[in-house]
Amino acid sequence: MVYVVDNVAGREESPVYAILNLNRGLAELPRPDGGKGVELWYVGTPSATAATQVKWDGEWQVTYEVFRDMGVAFAIVLVLIYVLVVGWFRSYLTPLAIMAPIPLSLVGILPAHALTGMFFTATSMIGFIALAGIVVRNSILLIDFAELKMAQGMPMTEAVIEGGTERFRPMLLTAMAVVVGAGVIIFDPIFQGLALALISGELASTFLARGAVPVLYALLHRRC
Repeated sequence: MVYVVDNVAGREESPVYAILNLNRGLAELPRPDGGKGVELWYVGTPSATAATQVKWDGEWQVTYEVFRDMGVAFAIVLVLIYVLVVGWFRSYLTPLAIMAPIPLSLVGILPAHALTGMFFTATSMIGFIALAGIVVRNSILLIDFAELKMAQGMPMTEAVIEGGTERFRPMLLTAMAVVVGAGVIIFDPIFQGLALALISGELASTFLARGAVPVLYALLHRRC
């Protein structure tokens, strides 16, 4: 067993990208049996075999545990949001339409990181999680307004259309507030991932939610 201690990341902000680059070279290493490549371990302990193995540890292990823990926390947040929305709207299907913009925020976050050349770091993940509450609030504005109009006798189709029209201004104001607030830290080397995730995710979910949420709500309402 040989321990190799070094900073594999180099200029990279996350060891994931450096490890992926190094894996290409490891795949070409000759083995005693005449083949190429080594057995890679990202999690757990290498098995007791004669094969050549590489165990990625150190900063990679910290990165893995951080994203794992944040993923679990995000799942718990989604469950809690669902329970709260079910309690408010007295429906098990309506929260599905309300929470739809949460994954839609990735439509803005991932391309924004790619276009700007920024790495998706732990702070980016924190921004994605923080967006969950913001975009759900926007969806609640739409659905609550539509249900209010339906209670007054307006047909469901007209109610969701009017909700998307009348509530778009407060949604847009919320998006602009997030953009301005996150723009303050966009050039910070540590929190720029958080700022970029908030800005791009909020803008994408705001414009996509205006059409997606009313349509999903109408489909679920008719199914009921």
